[in-house]
Amino acid sequence: MKSKIVLVSPASREANNGNWHTAHRWAKFLSGHCDIAVTQQWNADGETPDAMIALHARRSAPAIHAWAAQHPHKPLIVVLTGTDLYRDIHRGADAQQSLRLATQLVVLQEEGLAELSQELQRKACVIFQSAPRLSPAVKSSQRFRVVMVGHLRDEKDPVTFMQAARLCAGAAYFDQIGAGLDAALADAARLAADQLPHYRWLGGLPRPLTRQRIKRAHVLVNSSVMEGGAHVILEAVQSGTPVLASRISGNLGMLGADYAGYFDVGDAAGLAALVKRCATEPAFLAHLQNQCALRAELFEPAVEKRHVLKLLASVIKESP
Repeated sequence: MKSKIVLVSPASREANNGNWHTAHRWAKFLSGHCDIAVTQQWNADGETPDAMIALHARRSAPAIHAWAAQHPHKPLIVVLTGTDLYRDIHRGADAQQSLRLATQLVVLQEEGLAELSQELQRKACVIFQSAPRLSPAVKSSQRFRVVMVGHLRDEKDPVTFMQAARLCAGAAYFDQIGAGLDAALADAARLAADQLPHYRWLGGLPRPLTRQRIKRAHVLVNSSVMEGGAHVILEAVQSGTPVLASRISGNLGMLGADYAGYFDVGDAAGLAALVKRCATEPAFLAHLQNQCALRAELFEPAVEKRHVLKLLASVIKESP
């Protein structure tokens, strides 16, 4: 008989963010091996699953705590997001309690383990997210294109991207993709689009179209102030598009400490300098592309699936 698993994700399909894509992808991986139900919340009513996977220590805390109270001896896997790792678990009682209750913790990039105590690290593992590889596009020789993908909110720091665009007039064309979740940031994007002919805010786009724009860009920018493991970074790597990223733990864990495409958080001038260097120095751009290619194997769907199945099998086997 197949195991019954409940996967709790606070993000819905409509949110179209990295957390929802992680939940959706893991459900697909597990669907052939167990009965999997995805929900935004869980209570003790109805049939009892054999294990819970919860995405987000703070936002899924009610489901996590209810599960642990009702089924203290059943497996509970908690997958930690960026706001978990770099904010909530350091100051939020609900998130801290979720860590203590978890049977197993999962972080989505190598540097995430450093945010956990030694005690918590003993029940933690790293599982990189994944995306299918796309055949690299022939990039435009007329316009050097830069793209940033992420809903407009403070954690993503979209303003640094806009400011860099102001500093790159005549050097590159900037496309910003993401819904205006923050009204002030949406206003800033509209103003930049009105003032800068080489900057566009495209709003939220369907994932397939977004991936095609990443594929056709010369570089992808991730300027976030915190990331658990940015899905757009691995999508760029899997599309043959190098990345310019803020020097934060979550990005270091995705691209490696020695990656040459980092800029300091909020440093629009530093980002603009990197964009200009990529646009004018083919050897530097090729170096970034080669460094990204060396990380690509980490982001293969078959690899992620193998680790997810192995994790679930281990906790089910060990449960009483």
